[in-house]
Amino acid sequence: MEFCGVFEPDANVRESMGRNEAYEGIRWFASKEEMLEDESILAIAVEGTVAQNLAFTRQVLEHGKHAWLDKPAGDDWEEFKALIDLAKREGLLVQLGYMFRYNAAFQFILDCAHSGRLGRVFSARGRMSTTVSQAKRASLAVHDGGILFELLCHLMDIVVALFGRPDRVTSFLRNEAGSVANFMDNTATVFEYPDAMAILESCAIEVEAFPSRRFEVYGESGSVIMEPLEPDPSIRLCLDEARDGFQKGWQDVPVSVEPRYVGSLRAFVADIEGTKEPDRTLDHELDVQETVLRAAGIKTQ
Repeated sequence: MEFCGVFEPDANVRESMGRNEAYEGIRWFASKEEMLEDESILAIAVEGTVAQNLAFTRQVLEHGKHAWLDKPAGDDWEEFKALIDLAKREGLLVQLGYMFRYNAAFQFILDCAHSGRLGRVFSARGRMSTTVSQAKRASLAVHDGGILFELLCHLMDIVVALFGRPDRVTSFLRNEAGSVANFMDNTATVFEYPDAMAILESCAIEVEAFPSRRFEVYGESGSVIMEPLEPDPSIRLCLDEARDGFQKGWQDVPVSVEPRYVGSLRAFVADIEGTKEPDRTLDHELDVQETVLRAAGIKTQ
């Protein structure tokens, strides 16, 4: 499978991208129709604004192509459900671009939980914050949920992979800085399950937030903590007794590191070629998107 090129409708954005050496020598499509109607193209990555992406994705699917869709998948729940139904009918793939899905550290954490290494898992906690400029605050404020909707969705994807769709979602969405009144910059959400709970936090006013980004999972037989998440994730594992090649008590676990999205694209291509089944089903994508919208206070009923 080969990379075919890029379509960017905004001339200013296209000019800016063209100065980046990563785009040197690539083909720029003159129109979206030129890309959509090319029958040799099997899949298209959709990475516009959140407000644009569902409309772009519909066009991709209606032209019989698989979609690799940037997150979060818009804020129109009914349209997203319709797109997933369309993909199911046509036998097409829709893969969301959550950046931690193929992160080796998160894969280790999910394996610890699903394999039984931690015993019955009853709790997860995550924090993923940043600092957002004044200009970007205004652009992000057009969607409910603020920084929770924009950033914390990455950890919601992991929690849904860990526990499934939450029974109850309770969020706390606050504006602390006040510079853009309707931008929620200090947020938290609680997911409740029959026998577990997850607590996630994100704010847009934290100083040097990357080193303190963390994710924790607790079970009756052990715990696993990752801090930071990137660029060099650090994993600590605690077990009540030695098992699966790990010792009793706390220990550091080395994990491999590769750039974001490399594993995601590799998996997407393999799914298209039929060499493996998708690691996330279309129903998982529905559950994640519904959970993100519920947490952001966006209507899903």
